[in-house]
Amino acid sequence: QVQLVESGGGLVQAGGSLRLSCVASGTIVSANRMGWYRQAPGKQRELVAGITSAGSTNYADSVKGRFTISRDNAENTVYLQMNSLKPDDTAVYYCNKRSFLGTPLLGWGQGTQVTVSS
Repeated sequence: QVQLVESGGGLVQAGGSLRLSCVASGTIVSANRMGWYRQAPGKQRELVAGITSAGSTNYADSVKGRFTISRDNAENTVYLQMNSLKPDDTAVYYCNKRSFLGTPLLGWGQGTQVTVSS
């Protein structure tokens, strides 16, 4: 059974930083395309960052240059370093295994709430 557990969210002022973690069990993150998604109140869930098994990364335009996705193969964990946070980044953040097109392939975990105050 695959389980993804997100953590690291919190309340931060605009301009601050957070690092989110996604610990995986039942799947190997280094062997899969993984992604961080977010869902803000009243909005659709969106893919904000992805990493391939080869280590290539891609980002939504809204976070490019501010967010960095990475992974620790030994810990089977995917990270999202978020810098220069803005109030618009406020959302629940989720990780998931994803397809080439970014479609999430697993059920959703509980996510981790990120709130950025102005």
